[in-house]
Amino acid sequence: MQSRYAALAGVLLALLTPAASAAWPERPIRLIVPFAPGGNVDLSARAITPGMAELLGRNLIIDNRSGAGGAVGSEIVATAQSDGYTLLFSSTGSLTIAPAVSSKLRYDPVRDFAAISLVSNVPVIMLVPLTSPAKTVKDFIVHARSRGELIMGSSGNFATGRLAGELFQGITGTRFTHVPYKGGAPAMIDLIGGRIDVMFDQISSAIGHVKSGKVRALAVNAGSRSPEVPEVPTMREAGVAGVEAGTFTAMLAPAKTPRSIVTRLNGDLNKVLATPLAQQTFARYSAEIIATTPEASQSYIKAEIEKWRKVVKAANIREE
Repeated sequence: MQSRYAALAGVLLALLTPAASAAWPERPIRLIVPFAPGGNVDLSARAITPGMAELLGRNLIIDNRSGAGGAVGSEIVATAQSDGYTLLFSSTGSLTIAPAVSSKLRYDPVRDFAAISLVSNVPVIMLVPLTSPAKTVKDFIVHARSRGELIMGSSGNFATGRLAGELFQGITGTRFTHVPYKGGAPAMIDLIGGRIDVMFDQISSAIGHVKSGKVRALAVNAGSRSPEVPEVPTMREAGVAGVEAGTFTAMLAPAKTPRSIVTRLNGDLNKVLATPLAQQTFARYSAEIIATTPEASQSYIKAEIEKWRKVVKAANIREE
């Protein structure tokens, strides 16, 4: 008798589960952005939500939960129900750099999230002042080795640009003294003034200064040239491989979210990213669209954590 009831329960569960999945979404979806409104991550999220809402038939409500470098909002999603109604739209800092630097995080980007898709990437660009004798990356390496040690500025100790510079040093055998600034703007002012020797900055922040001729761009830390500055070579083209770096964005769900929901979100997101409107919008942010599968996204995030963890260890970067 007991086995009969168990079999009946199994049949009922099989009948009910597809119906529940097919009904999703039945209400608006909360998309948590763990940074303040108006920043690159927030603007990127707002670029895709109208199209996603149209395809899903439900609103995606952006909920900005900033704090602790993205950790506050990330923790909310990591502990949310895995029902597809709470999602995360985050970036490099909280997904790959923070785990590589901090031992105090209360979430694990690989264990606690199901990646839906990577969305965009803003590559880092290597910059020197106009007074620098280096016209190419090879020139710069020769100059750096002859000087012994140069000064590198960045927007902060754990900024992507700082870590890109540490990665460059490890591969090329050059040595920099790192000077962290309270943001990219004051660092750029000192680079323009020749008070620091090199800076690795997001192309979105640096492009105006490059185009106006205030600083010299030596290479883009990306797999392909930027349409913003097509004359600037990639690092690989300049003779240095393995130093790709940038600020990516991604959409994720809590771990154990049903596969059908993740697949649906991935497909709809990729449709939105393929539209001319999305491509034009991200181009305005100097961002490259990098839509991927959930599996490729998860693998990318895991690989990036390991990459930065090695850089942090080699550079002896300590959490504050």
